[in-house]
Amino acid sequence: ILPLNLRKICIKLYSLVTFRLPGATCGNRSFPNRLSSDKVALKILDRTRMDPQAQRLLSREIGSMEALQHPNVVRLYEVVETPCRLYLVLEYAGGGDLHNRICSEGKLCDTACKITFAQILAAIKYMHGINIIHRDLKAENILFTCSGCVKVADFGFSTQVSNRSAALDTFCGSPPYAAPELFRDECYLGPQVDVWAMGVLLFFMVTGTMPFRAETMGKLRRCIMDCAYSVPPWVPGPCQRLIRGILKAAPAERCAVDQMLGCDWLLPVEFPWSPLAARPLGPLRGPPESERGSLEDEEDEEQEEEDSRSPLTGVYRILLHQAQKRRGCDCLPSLENEANLVYISYNV
Repeated sequence: ILPLNLRKICIKLYSLVTFRLPGATCGNRSFPNRLSSDKVALKILDRTRMDPQAQRLLSREIGSMEALQHPNVVRLYEVVETPCRLYLVLEYAGGGDLHNRICSEGKLCDTACKITFAQILAAIKYMHGINIIHRDLKAENILFTCSGCVKVADFGFSTQVSNRSAALDTFCGSPPYAAPELFRDECYLGPQVDVWAMGVLLFFMVTGTMPFRAETMGKLRRCIMDCAYSVPPWVPGPCQRLIRGILKAAPAERCAVDQMLGCDWLLPVEFPWSPLAARPLGPLRGPPESERGSLEDEEDEEQEEEDSRSPLTGVYRILLHQAQKRRGCDCLPSLENEANLVYISYNV
């Protein structure tokens, strides 16, 4: 825990006004950072109400987010501890979430589906490349920036495995997005569970409805285990084939992430950066001696580790992300339609 004087300095950097949600242990608010014009999101947790299991989940969430640095993953800038509360200072995504967007505006058009789903795929490929499994992919956890860039969020159920063949045995996530093997009370492979959830997400984006719906949990479980769903005939053929290739009861028969990225439906999508490169970054780092005068060479040299609970590291990460965004790290993919290149924008 930071000394009192450092805690006060750190909290003041975010123009924080303390608040309490009745009956809640955490909350999300956005605040401007006083050193820049950018907003940050604050996830506020009441430490006095956290049992050991909640503490373990939070530790995993922080560990996963510190290992991730990708244009389509929400960034963790800093962790601030006080005797009663814990603040996660996160990248602010002001465009809302995918669930609310579809519920209020209806299904996405084919072009928006491609751009959105391709970004989710790029994030998941990166996570799996460094052996991080999300385990709670759902529309509520897919956020948008004001410019329409997708940000995968909420790593509370995530886990880092020794390799992608490591067996897991904990039921995680939301039942409508849960893969059949999660209902069988047996071990499962993490990547295939995330892949199944992406299939449910894709179905929801293109149709505006969930593939598996039931009045009771028992009936929902049966629908999922039987793979009882039907794709509307008006969904484009290549997209139908992709959905059917993902939502298969046998995990080994599901499309791999690489197969999805190379499928016919997503072939027109072009990224402004490579979605294929994935390398372990380890914990996010603060500014080394050689970089404190310039943010433009942010990742070219070896960096010294700094605790995410350092306020200096938090400020550095925010300014570093600003520099990366100026260099285009949050640019949207484009859609190449024969001779014309169409850029997608979102009104939020």
